[in-house]
Amino acid sequence: MIIELRGLYRAFFEFVRLLFDRRQLIWEMARRDLVQKYVGSRVGLLWTVIHPLSLIFIFWFVFGFGLKHKPVANVPFSAWLTAGMAAWFSFSGIVAESTGVIVSNPHLIKKINFPSQILPVVKIVSSMVNHLVFLILLVILLLVNGVPITFFALQIIYYYCCLVFLALGISWLTSAINVFFRDVCQIVQLVLQIMFWATPIIWDIKIMPEKVQMFLRLNPIHYIIRGYRESFIYYRPFWLHLWGGIYFWCVTLFLLIVGALVFRRLKGHFPDVL
Repeated sequence: MIIELRGLYRAFFEFVRLLFDRRQLIWEMARRDLVQKYVGSRVGLLWTVIHPLSLIFIFWFVFGFGLKHKPVANVPFSAWLTAGMAAWFSFSGIVAESTGVIVSNPHLIKKINFPSQILPVVKIVSSMVNHLVFLILLVILLLVNGVPITFFALQIIYYYCCLVFLALGISWLTSAINVFFRDVCQIVQLVLQIMFWATPIIWDIKIMPEKVQMFLRLNPIHYIIRGYRESFIYYRPFWLHLWGGIYFWCVTLFLLIVGALVFRRLKGHFPDVL
């Protein structure tokens, strides 16, 4: 047991050193990944603003105007909704794109010295632009509606780190398995669709019975979404949910370890399959 823990510690520090040594490669690949999404488009990077803005408008129109959803915590529903969507679409985007990242880059995987474990990290870095746009739109919505931005907003750094580590662990696991079972991409898309509607993003968890709320809080994404809203809307410190935070990090560290071990074990077989 002690030997296994030492191996995990050593692997962790090796990965941190790898990220530092290959930081320029990661930034360059992330930049290319972002540019390639809009290559040939006349609008270009403006789509990073158009996409989230259109999503916010559609959900606001359906649930806020069409279904006449009432304000939540004395905050317009559109702002409350955007806070949850900012976290969810960043997480789901990272996981969905990272799942197929090994299969879509066989020319890199077959290079002897290429560290394939950084590919999900590249997706995380390239997704930061879209996430930043979501946060800017959220701040604008809050200020327009007279909702102040306080120092609690700085907690978003902590909650974004939570999002990144959770997404990274899942991405290592799904991207490695997807090399051998190509249906994993479709399964991940299906699970993400189910989780979107099962997670309190467009509805408030308080509408559910207490027993159901306890079950829904087992979803680690709920911790992040609640944190985003508490940072911008409810003004509550993250340490207020001590046990929730402990549970979240236990789940996240478990997924990180399992994802890293599975990726490491299967990595050597990638070139043979691709």
